[in-house]
Amino acid sequence: MTARATSTRSRGSTYLTAAGALMLRDLSVLRRDWTTFGVRVLMQPLLLIFVFGYVLPKIGGGVEAGFANVLVPGVLAMAVIFQGIQAVALPLVQEFGYTKEIEDRVMAPLPTWAVAGEKVAMGALQGIVAAALVFPLAYLLPIGQVTVSWAHPGELIAILILGPAMAGFLGLAIGTRFPPQKVPLIFSVIILPLVFLGAVYYPWEQLHAIRWLQIVSLADPLVYLSEGFRAALTPQFPHMPLGAIYGALVAAIAGLGWLGIRGFYRRVID
Repeated sequence: MTARATSTRSRGSTYLTAAGALMLRDLSVLRRDWTTFGVRVLMQPLLLIFVFGYVLPKIGGGVEAGFANVLVPGVLAMAVIFQGIQAVALPLVQEFGYTKEIEDRVMAPLPTWAVAGEKVAMGALQGIVAAALVFPLAYLLPIGQVTVSWAHPGELIAILILGPAMAGFLGLAIGTRFPPQKVPLIFSVIILPLVFLGAVYYPWEQLHAIRWLQIVSLADPLVYLSEGFRAALTPQFPHMPLGAIYGALVAAIAGLGWLGIRGFYRRVID
């Protein structure tokens, strides 16, 4: 019994060391390419906030005075989910396709699911960094009054854990199912519908006037991330109940995790 416990601890230590080495390698690559990472994270939110929060109000574009309170949580959610796709899905497409780098990774002394998990963890970490970088834009740009509440930090922490994890598993599910030649489909078939139906530019509750669209958009995981940031940062404005948000994010993590790890196993075997 003691020998078995010792063997289990030794195996666990080996797994942690190997997973840590993979994370350090990815962090080293990210550190060397931090300028590209910063541009990738900031450019789209910067343009969105600038156009919707500054240009349109200045030219009388009909943007409501309180629109910044709607836009900022949505932009945060979009930045997080984009990192899940860009940091996990697109590299996986290349590693399974042209570079075959995935073969080196799966030779590490780790279970196959743990190799996939390291990819998700790295994507989630980049999602948290993206949110931290994007949020100050709300104050650096003259987009109007943003009324942010810090009264419920636990809710913000929960969203910053569940949201990036969901985004990472979404990236894993996408990256294990698209060959390199079909990468353009990721943007046209997945990313665009996610963003425009993801309650980024409007609270989900306001879709009640288009009931069928309100129901259909519930299949979009970005809805719950956008609403989660609204509940955490601007709770005085309309948002989904927190129980529904947390439950949907957990369900999305479970479902996308199953799809992603199953697809990862299949691609590795192939």
